[in-house]
Amino acid sequence: MARIAVTDGLDSSAVKQLRTLGHEVVENHFSSDELLSGALGEFDAVIVRSATKMTASVIRASSGLSFIGRGGVGVDNIDIVVATENHIVVCNTPRASTHSVVELTIGHLLASCRHIPRGDRGLRDSLWEKKALKGTELAGKRLGFIGFGRIAQGVAKIALAFGMELHAYDPYLPDEIARQNNCTLHTDVNTIFRLCTHISIHCNLTEETHHLVNASRMDMMPGTGFDGVNCGNHLVNCARGGIVNEKDALAALESGQLSSVALDVFEIEPAGDNPLLQHPHFHGTPHIGAATAEAQSRIGSEMITLLVAHFNGERPHSTLN
Repeated sequence: MARIAVTDGLDSSAVKQLRTLGHEVVENHFSSDELLSGALGEFDAVIVRSATKMTASVIRASSGLSFIGRGGVGVDNIDIVVATENHIVVCNTPRASTHSVVELTIGHLLASCRHIPRGDRGLRDSLWEKKALKGTELAGKRLGFIGFGRIAQGVAKIALAFGMELHAYDPYLPDEIARQNNCTLHTDVNTIFRLCTHISIHCNLTEETHHLVNASRMDMMPGTGFDGVNCGNHLVNCARGGIVNEKDALAALESGQLSSVALDVFEIEPAGDNPLLQHPHFHGTPHIGAATAEAQSRIGSEMITLLVAHFNGERPHSTLN
């Protein structure tokens, strides 16, 4: 039936099911040069994650494609305009990894405030830093969301249970959605930084949001919770790399304006020699927001649904163009 390329991995049961349905599935990660040379030209569909960059040039070199599936949410690695010009359907799986990213975000928030990564590193170096690692509670602090979609709303429910006060900036969100989540919606992103000691990023990477979190905004953060506790300022990004200006974040750590930075995503991946990695008040993970068994299974199942609809001549439910 269809020839499908899987370039960044897909749950094995989903691959098996696609083959059972009669499709030819080729699992192979192609280099940039191979993609530009038309490696995808003989495929009907390609399933990518974040590693494969479906740029305008790659799409134009892939004359046979009619479907690009993104396993996950962010599609900044896909030129949707050029895909549309070439009559290629672009879909993602926006709900499949929601809960996994919610849990990772909460994990990073807790790790930041209770010095869990630093405590672990110290123990491994035979240090007993009990007195130096006095943390603060999430209760009594303001959590600011940059973007308030499904994942942010999931984080909000847990943060509210911890006793945090919720604030959000999302120019595309109806105020009623924020009210339903006990969150105050603001029209000026700077207000979030002036009010909140804890910031969590949950927006897409666009020209508008590139380096939206920068030195001038980090400098606005108050360092004191509404409970009067000097808790410092904490930044978490499990959304997309490039929204946080990483050089500015490092400078803010060095000056003490930021008490912690936790990133699951980086502007350049793999992060390699990123100097943030060497700062004691930084901790990170290698873009593992959706890396749970449950999320991978859901992504695979949803991708099958999208592909079946597409090859049946229907419009898949998460079509983006």
